[in-house]
Amino acid sequence: MMGGHHAASGAAAWVAIASTGPYALGWYPLDATGIVIGGMATAGTALVCDWDHRSSTVAHALPPLSNLIAVGIENASGGHRQGTHSVLGAGFFVLLAALAGQVQVRTDWGLLSVGAGLLCMFMINIAAKALKLFPKYGWISNWVFALAMAGLVTWFAPHQWSWLPVSMLTGVLVHIVGDMITTGGVPLLWPLVARPPKFLRRMPLVKDVWKANGAFSIPLLGRAGSRREWFVLIPVSAYAMVGMFSAGLALAEGHFASALALGTALLDRLLSVVGA
Repeated sequence: MMGGHHAASGAAAWVAIASTGPYALGWYPLDATGIVIGGMATAGTALVCDWDHRSSTVAHALPPLSNLIAVGIENASGGHRQGTHSVLGAGFFVLLAALAGQVQVRTDWGLLSVGAGLLCMFMINIAAKALKLFPKYGWISNWVFALAMAGLVTWFAPHQWSWLPVSMLTGVLVHIVGDMITTGGVPLLWPLVARPPKFLRRMPLVKDVWKANGAFSIPLLGRAGSRREWFVLIPVSAYAMVGMFSAGLALAEGHFASALALGTALLDRLLSVVGA
């Protein structure tokens, strides 16, 4: 599945899980802040599995740090579409998110989710890079956006740290399922390689589902980027956009009065300084 489609699928899955509005499941209900931040983060966690290739779009999200991490993941996971696309890889990413979510610092401004902010800095930038919101080359705009997102998540993230591993689990599962329903398949049992017996490799149905290299596939969408993939992902992307926009609108309405008061106070202070 294409990177932008992975990101859209992740955001859509988060809206369905965390929202309690119409056409949503409400399995992990959060307020508008949690939906917006979690949706952006899950769009990135739905791409983290592809951080196993040093030349991938994800690897260039926050150069040079993201490139170095990609090399390490590539070496540890056995290359592209290997360990990071398995049950074991999914467990590792969720554990990482759980540990990061617990890194919190108590300050005069309250409890700040520093670990969530740093991890989401990568996740949100990965999604933005895959959705082509940044130039193909260069890194300044990537880092400016990343640091801004890290600050916002650190300040506004829900106090309960459990939302972060839920976001990671959602995104990773969406990614693995997305690749599994294309012809490439995924090595679910990595590092175990369960290859089908030779006589089964000739059977039309089995050879498509259980591949000779041990990967598993249910190729409902055909090849990555196929017309079937676009046909399915257009409504999925629309659902994600509507859900995120609705949550963003509710968030803006809830903070409009305080933002207006703050802006007015700053303007009055500025005018008083100028007048003096």
